[in-house]
Amino acid sequence: MLKKRLTYAQSGVDIDAGNRMVELIKPLVKSTARRGADAEIGGFGGLFDLKRAGFKDPVLVAANDGVGTKVKIAVETGIHDTIGIDLVAMSVNDLVVQGAEPLFFLDYFATGKLDPKVGATVVAGIAEGCRLAGCALIGGETAEMPGVYRGEDYDLAGFAVGAVERRAILPRRDIRAGDVLLGMASSGVHSNGFSLVRKVVAKSRLKWSAPAPFDKKKKLGRAVLAPTRIYVTSCLAAIRGTGAIKALAHITGGGFPDNIPRVLPKSLGARIDLTRIAVPPVFRWLAQTGGIAEKEMLRTFNCGVGMIAVVEPGAADKVAAILKREGERVVRLGDVVAAAKGKPRVIYDGRLGL
Repeated sequence: MLKKRLTYAQSGVDIDAGNRMVELIKPLVKSTARRGADAEIGGFGGLFDLKRAGFKDPVLVAANDGVGTKVKIAVETGIHDTIGIDLVAMSVNDLVVQGAEPLFFLDYFATGKLDPKVGATVVAGIAEGCRLAGCALIGGETAEMPGVYRGEDYDLAGFAVGAVERRAILPRRDIRAGDVLLGMASSGVHSNGFSLVRKVVAKSRLKWSAPAPFDKKKKLGRAVLAPTRIYVTSCLAAIRGTGAIKALAHITGGGFPDNIPRVLPKSLGARIDLTRIAVPPVFRWLAQTGGIAEKEMLRTFNCGVGMIAVVEPGAADKVAAILKREGERVVRLGDVVAAAKGKPRVIYDGRLGL
């Protein structure tokens, strides 16, 4: 008598579902093709022709990231169409701060039980993010892992590679006191601090389907899931159009006090005028509802500024004009200053409009 034979599907992994998802996403991936990559998937690896991309003396730059617990809100709300943009943004924004042009992107999608339509919706967002950043989606991995993830839960990781001509690597070595700090507006919370966001929402006792207290036109879930802004095109245009950007700082976890010093020489710091920041309503609501102090807000969230450029003083207006032409809302935030020994390297004037 033969014993009943087990199958992989009985263990919770559906290979056919994975194949269906691949077919659904093939046209999405193809839409991200760029010079150097045809953006085809199905092989064991993705190819990129650096010579075809037009570089002469390139240095490769790599970055990887996820979207943190923002993905939990996507799962709980069933809103999956923008989380992929976040995934791309978090890595490509880190590439451009090195002066690098994003070339290609790979994603990792892991779930307890694969729903091909949900997966394809997530990848549609990833493809949109790649188009916004000008990079090709040349590969990825989908993993169905019952026992590691519960039910429809999923997680994401993204990997981006870019290139910069050796002579154009940022930050430059000539940053000095008196250089100007230009801030570029964020699109919202971006993809950091969402464990605290979820804590505040729980405290408020609001459902994700309720109208957002800070934006009555949207449901709360959709409002807080506003995708991370991608600054690649505008920053590259300003870098190439002026030659006056000395450094860029992507304002992610750690906010101003942790991220600005990362691109400055140790002897220098920054003086920021907080009154110049147009604080988006979502941050005022989080601070007021959660009873979050200004110092904690500044170290947890972007508070309305997602990218900061360190610029030669005489070229600040020209840089700002190009950034605005490319769609950024720009504000002169402050200046580079000498760092005082034993003192914080980022100091503030005024208060946030919380």
